Amino acid sequence: MTDKRVRVRFAPSPTGGLHMGGVRTALFCYLFAKKHQGDFILRIEDTDQTRYVNGAEEYIINSLKWCGIEPNEGVGFGDGPFAPYRQSERKALGIYKKYADQLIAGGHAYYAFDTAEELDEMRKRLEAAKVAAPQYNAVSRQNMRNSLTLSEDEVKKLLEAGTPHVIRLKVPRNEEIRFHDIIRGWVVVNSTQVDDKVLLKSDGMPTYHLAHIVDDIEMQMSHAIRGEEWLPSAPAHILIYRYLGLEADMPKLAHLPLILKPDGNGKLSKRDKSGLPMFPLNWYDERTKESYVGYRESGFFSEAFINMLALLGWNAGNAQEIFSKEELIHLFSLERVNKSGAKFDPEKTKWFNQQYLRKKTDTELATLFSALFAEKLSTVAAQKKTPAFIQGVCRLIKEKAHFITEFWDLGSYFFITPVSYDAEVLKKRLNPQSLSFIKEIKSALSLLPHFTATEIEHTFKSTAEKLNIPTGQVMQLFRVAITGVGGGPHLFDILQLLEKEESINRLEKALVAFEK
Repeated sequence: MTDKRVRVRFAPSPTGGLHMGGVRTALFCYLFAKKHQGDFILRIEDTDQTRYVNGAEEYIINSLKWCGIEPNEGVGFGDGPFAPYRQSERKALGIYKKYADQLIAGGHAYYAFDTAEELDEMRKRLEAAKVAAPQYNAVSRQNMRNSLTLSEDEVKKLLEAGTPHVIRLKVPRNEEIRFHDIIRGWVVVNSTQVDDKVLLKSDGMPTYHLAHIVDDIEMQMSHAIRGEEWLPSAPAHILIYRYLGLEADMPKLAHLPLILKPDGNGKLSKRDKSGLPMFPLNWYDERTKESYVGYRESGFFSEAFINMLALLGWNAGNAQEIFSKEELIHLFSLERVNKSGAKFDPEKTKWFNQQYLRKKTDTELATLFSALFAEKLSTVAAQKKTPAFIQGVCRLIKEKAHFITEFWDLGSYFFITPVSYDAEVLKKRLNPQSLSFIKEIKSALSLLPHFTATEIEHTFKSTAEKLNIPTGQVMQLFRVAITGVGGGPHLFDILQLLEKEESINRLEKALVAFEK
């Protein structure tokens, strides 16, 4: 651990909805910060104004709030000592240009005046020469229009004339760049694989490569936890810190593994066809006119979503799978984050939600059920929408469900007397003997002084025994007579909840239908 106070940032770009991979990065940052009594910051990296999407920033903030992983400082969460937290606002402070000028003065960056056409010609020239990865680097820059190839006077005139230009990092030729990653260990890259990154664009806005470094230093970040996709850029970032004389103060790096498709073949996409959402909340993309369903709107509990995400690439070192947020904070460490990609498992994701659903009290579930199905309940008789009745329904069907949204389809027969009956069960089980059983059980149940599940079960068995019918031959038909469907919760508990009058009424209606 560093002696610095732990300060980590989640720094998304407002270029679209926050994908679940981004939420996982935010989660790991949050858990790490809380584990070490540190700070978790939300910074908006909006240097690329051409890709800015209206509503994206609000979506990011609302997603973090729903997930329960709120920053203690940053955009939408209150200013700390290092505001502002939007890079577009920080540009006005002049800090990015100050650092870029320092790199220029030290001979570690240069002005490049190349037009878009000239850059395109360079790429075509390198492709024609069979260069595997055409890029602006220590070799190709020698044939371009920049302050390394032009005279000092020419450069001065171009700058004074306001000629459009960018500032590029001057990457050394054929030099080993070494850095340590908390998750991956030591990484060694030759500088021939690193291009001369643009640091400051022609509009004066910094690119990610310069901006995040400046902000991490200015905001005293102790760790930079980010996705694996940034690993190829890390050598250039190491050079920038080094050339600014800040290598000793740079945040410790941790590059998180990819989240893979269910078959493990490639990175999980926002358009994944697994059938489950890829976004925490509903998102509508104005540019593509595409709509994406969120985990929240699909009936997931935020705690289940977070629990699932935490185990995509991290493990606690034991067999435990269900963790409270407090447990995750206590157990989390970057050293236990995997190097290899983590496969997204749609069925396991549903399982997580099921576990959290089962942990809810009947009162909590009844409240959620009543709110979700208020319109359907409005047509139901008063005695079937009392809190006690709805709690009883939730208690019986929660073991069969993954989501609250499934409750009505699983248990609508509690509220609505069946008007149709499972045809397959009738075809298989309805016969003169079973019909006589339904008539007999109706009469026997009507005489019960205490209509409890225990008494109902005893009556069911004694009636079958009296008629010399195996219980297995009439159980499913008895269920269909009460519920209309061939499966569900414990049948005798269902009858107790419906109470005697309703149960007898249902058996009478079923007999009419069965005898047609």
